Amino acid sequence: MPSKVPLLLLSLLSWFGTSHCCLQDPASAYRFTGAVCRLTYPAAVVLNEKTTKVIEAAFQHARYPSMKGEKSLLFIGKVMYGLDNLEIHNLSIGQSAFELHPGEGIAMEISNVSAVFKGTIQYGYGSWLVNFGHSVDFEIDSQIDLGINPKLYCGDGKVAADTTDCYLNFHKLRLHLQGDKEPNWLKKLFTDFITLTVKLVIKGQICKEINKAANILADFIQDTAEQFLTDGDISVDIGITAAPVITANYIESYHKGLTKYNNKIAVINESVFHPSQLTEDRMIYFWISDQFLNPMLKAAHQDGRFQLNVSGEELTTLLRTNLSTAMPEFIRKCLLDSASPELRLWSSSVPYLNSSILGTTIWVQASGQLHCESQGTPVLFFQTSMAVDITTSYVNKKVLLQGHPTEISVFRAELPLQDQQLYDEALEFIKEAVVKIGTPKVLSVLGVELTRLLDKQGLYQFDLFNPEVLPRDGFVVIQMDFGFPHHLLVEFLKRTLQ
Repeated sequence: MPSKVPLLLLSLLSWFGTSHCCLQDPASAYRFTGAVCRLTYPAAVVLNEKTTKVIEAAFQHARYPSMKGEKSLLFIGKVMYGLDNLEIHNLSIGQSAFELHPGEGIAMEISNVSAVFKGTIQYGYGSWLVNFGHSVDFEIDSQIDLGINPKLYCGDGKVAADTTDCYLNFHKLRLHLQGDKEPNWLKKLFTDFITLTVKLVIKGQICKEINKAANILADFIQDTAEQFLTDGDISVDIGITAAPVITANYIESYHKGLTKYNNKIAVINESVFHPSQLTEDRMIYFWISDQFLNPMLKAAHQDGRFQLNVSGEELTTLLRTNLSTAMPEFIRKCLLDSASPELRLWSSSVPYLNSSILGTTIWVQASGQLHCESQGTPVLFFQTSMAVDITTSYVNKKVLLQGHPTEISVFRAELPLQDQQLYDEALEFIKEAVVKIGTPKVLSVLGVELTRLLDKQGLYQFDLFNPEVLPRDGFVVIQMDFGFPHHLLVEFLKRTLQ
């Protein structure tokens, strides 16, 4: 049976999950693509370094069935045998290598696998010469090369691979009965006969276990991706739009990136993706369309995610920022005379994002209320409209968002308790406070939340090196190098060995 993406070399492609319907021609699928993952050759090298550990787990965890059979041999007659309790010992693996075959698949070679198989054998044979049966312990010395040639395809909307082209080349396979290293001619004739059967059983079980390990590893990564892109009622359909493409330098997969919220799903049918928009200098690239990001912003707005309450001493400290405009007296009085002043902010329109070579700009309308004590009616209500240029950086495993407001207006400001509008200096104070206090505070909170989500979903299990977020016309490119730490491999192997 075809399996999902095999082994660590391909597991990162499963960061994107399920959907249905794939186009045969990747070029035709580009316009429906909201996200792209490009895994370059250097990244494949890093993953391949861990492949031997997965192969070891496959050999050690394989369960070899009991084997029974019979055959008529010249001069001996009917030979009957049974092999039980086959276990592996003294396993060692030389090295793992791979090649990317453009337009075809991946060739993986695991060489110099040395192991001893031990178990129990029951055998009997009879003729006019001899007639007896026996049960003894046995061991098999083996030296094997393993090859896997997965072919990538679209399986039920997922990146999948046909790994049925799996083979074992036995350089040595010697069966010894009860430790007998120099069997007589009769035993040798018998052991030579069942060696072929043993080869077939070992091959079948090892290839089966590798397929199983591939499924577990793919599911491990895929589950992480699905959790990362799901939060409450918001989720994303990231099934592939076409089969992955393999070149000599990278493996690339194409994904829908359709936001789902309240039984509605976004649509992408005019994507601007083209492979030339990505380079091959870094280990991994994520191409993300504005058409992917904007529906996520809309869903977050509709779900009430863009809200921020600042109160007490924190609010007082923020408003003490040195502003050029004098603080209105009613605000000063609220901060000084109230034991628990509170400022409530929220998005009052759907944010809109646009990426260009100059940067990423978000347009949004925001509303705010200033409450003193526990009054139900605020002392101040205002609405602003703004455009903010945002840059993203990643330092010490923290996401940092920085913004520069390019357009801002306060188009409504009133004192509900006094039933009057605010003008002139009060409006200027609010505008300056939004630019110098509100925007940095909101972006800081969003950065902390993004960092928390990344940590919660396990992305920090990888060692990420110099991630960069590059805005382009209509899309964003995230590029980075990474390391595959030992503890993450241990988690994979735990699942494999369950």
